[in-house]
Amino acid sequence: MILSVSNIHKSFNEIPVLKNVSFHIEDYDKTAIVGINGAGKTTLLRIIMGELSADEGIVTVSRDKTIGYLSQHEAVSGENTIYDELLSVKQEIITLEQKIRSIELQMKSASEDTLQQLMDSYATLTHAFESANGYAYKSELTGVLKGLGFTEEEFKRSVSTLSGGQKTRVALGKLLLLKPDLIILDEPTNHLDLSSITWLETYLLNYKGAVILVSHDRYFLDRIANKVVEIDQTKATVFTGNYSAYAVKKEALRATEYKAYLKQQHEIKHQEAVIEKLRSFNREKSIRRAESRVKMLDKIEVLDKPTEAHTDMHLKLEPKYTSGNDVLHVEDLSKSFGSLILFEHLSFELKKGEHVAIIGDNGTGKTTILKIINELIAPDTGKIRLGSNVAIGYYDQEHHVLHMDKTLFEEISDDYPALTNTEIRNTLAAFLFTGEDVFKQVKALSGGERGRVSLAKLMLSEANFLILDEPTNHLDIMSKEILEDALNAYTGTVLYVSHDRYFINKTASRILDLSGRKLTNYLGNYEYYLEKKETLNTTLSPDEISLAIPSVSDTKQNWKAQKEQLAAQRKKENELKKCEEIIEQLEQRNAEIDLLMASPQICTDVAKLQSLNQEKEANATSLIELYEKWELLSE
Repeated sequence: MILSVSNIHKSFNEIPVLKNVSFHIEDYDKTAIVGINGAGKTTLLRIIMGELSADEGIVTVSRDKTIGYLSQHEAVSGENTIYDELLSVKQEIITLEQKIRSIELQMKSASEDTLQQLMDSYATLTHAFESANGYAYKSELTGVLKGLGFTEEEFKRSVSTLSGGQKTRVALGKLLLLKPDLIILDEPTNHLDLSSITWLETYLLNYKGAVILVSHDRYFLDRIANKVVEIDQTKATVFTGNYSAYAVKKEALRATEYKAYLKQQHEIKHQEAVIEKLRSFNREKSIRRAESRVKMLDKIEVLDKPTEAHTDMHLKLEPKYTSGNDVLHVEDLSKSFGSLILFEHLSFELKKGEHVAIIGDNGTGKTTILKIINELIAPDTGKIRLGSNVAIGYYDQEHHVLHMDKTLFEEISDDYPALTNTEIRNTLAAFLFTGEDVFKQVKALSGGERGRVSLAKLMLSEANFLILDEPTNHLDIMSKEILEDALNAYTGTVLYVSHDRYFINKTASRILDLSGRKLTNYLGNYEYYLEKKETLNTTLSPDEISLAIPSVSDTKQNWKAQKEQLAAQRKKENELKKCEEIIEQLEQRNAEIDLLMASPQICTDVAKLQSLNQEKEANATSLIELYEKWELLSE
């Protein structure tokens, strides 16, 4: 065990945030901590790290175990280059290398008396250098930097010239190179693009230590986590498995709890009715029996009604008017900023009812495309043509559509003057702004709260063409799910940019991948995109992208075929997982047999030794077959 969290309590201004929170982290655990915004996830991490004291409870870290922590807003500072900043983590190896070089020079001119002593020191130092992966530390450092999205040209940039997000990526790189026994990451994917997130997933999956993650990226959690700690209404519940497994178990648990709550409430009401009836008899014997039942009721531990915060948020997207079949035509679009060419000669179309996601690395120009369509910036070349009766609703990740000095009430009433005061309050209440909250200024809101106001305005727009720029940024998981449901029920057309792969997988019917200044068209969701990307190595020309958009009937046929392919793929993945589990069980059993055979009680028992040896040989035969099966499935 690396970490034990036992009975943690924490309140702020007498309002409980955490109550009796307990869990433990074993070696190699990959644990996700989930919960809505404000549930206390970051508070818990700060308590674990000793940055914040708990009101009650104990955090225990095993002896000789190290912990590395990256907070949400942590960043590096100073005048070092990006490369030198990460190199500082390897100072111990650099010092060893310098000592080795120094001894090599000394040995050239050493006398016989001192040569043996130098050779002994040299052997000790080179062994330590090799054990610390000294021969590969520079390539390891370069790999981490490239994995986090830095190009070799950027390695020499001064840290002081970087953006906040880039500084956070440097801080993450330093932490990964430190290789503590336990890595704790708070929203690590916030400043990473898709390729960097994928690299980080692979890195953490193969990490020879334990990991604790706080993240709203459900795809990320699905790939990495084997344990989920949910913080819900101050309490912690531990679930085994990844995020998807947790979601299924959570729903089943909530259904069971709700059934138990209803059953208990029914029994309490029944007992209260019986007590009332016994008292109405007004006889000594019946009154004593009533009092006895009252005492029994008082001893009952009343179950709380299972609730889910944010279930009161209501988002319904419905167009006021129906657009024509041709919603958007983009032809020969190009855009540069100075010498930086973002994209050239892009052409694509959107048909009524399509839900299309634009994906790509940071800086490729995804948001720029949306701004050009919204006429916020001008293209260098190209034409944008909207279809008949098209009305745009725009969601901006920076919330520039909001006015910072206005109150929430003014933000709605000024844009929608036909609404009554009651209708405005009801709209804001649907997005969890009630009472005096409606008179808060927009600038006083958190990122998640501003996102909810932007969604409220989007709903009121009744647009038939939604253009969304990172709509899930700052939203907690439950709010994301509400948005997903609303988009899937929406009958209009959607074009959006997102790094949230789970969200894309749930809501996109087509993906446009912007890379190498060109667009590649994928007819399907994110899983389909991943499957097809390997087989589609060449980027389609703009004409091919336009031609690749099929009719609605073709789309249905293709989608049916894709679903069948995905089902077959999932079946193979399940077989692979099952095979891996059996291999792990047999290997663990063989390790147990080795320990048993070496124990004093069994090593003198010939019959038991023979039995164990036969079992081990049978396991070995099975393992050979399983390894071959695993190899075939992996391919």
